[in-house]
Amino acid sequence: MIDTNELCPFCIQNNLLRVNVLYEDDLWYITDMEEGSINNAVMAITKRHVATPFEINKEEWNELHLLLGKMKKFVDDNDTPDGYNLGWNIHKTGGQNVQHTHLHLLGRYADEPLAGKGMRYAFKQLDNKRPGAK
Repeated sequence: MIDTNELCPFCIQNNLLRVNVLYEDDLWYITDMEEGSINNAVMAITKRHVATPFEINKEEWNELHLLLGKMKKFVDDNDTPDGYNLGWNIHKTGGQNVQHTHLHLLGRYADEPLAGKGMRYAFKQLDNKRPGAK
């Protein structure tokens, strides 16, 4: 377990959030999320400062299961999407920008330029192939 970092923007007690808290309980909180073209998304963030979902305890996992429905309702109440992406970015190479566990739920729409392109779309591109990989 990592001690709470006084500079962590996702440790709720640091008051550094740049998003709105939509819901919270003893273990998690849910926020809205707007960045770039993302305008109908939420994040579930652990209250306990842990860097990755691999460090989430059983009680947190059980509560997250219940929160998934709340997360989807927040997205659906804003503008009913045609699809969703649900995912974790883990470590810098995996795209994690804040080293505090958080799960993304993004609404997706049929009229988006990248509609039908899921999370693995970027990884299927030939220009993302590792040098020397088969």
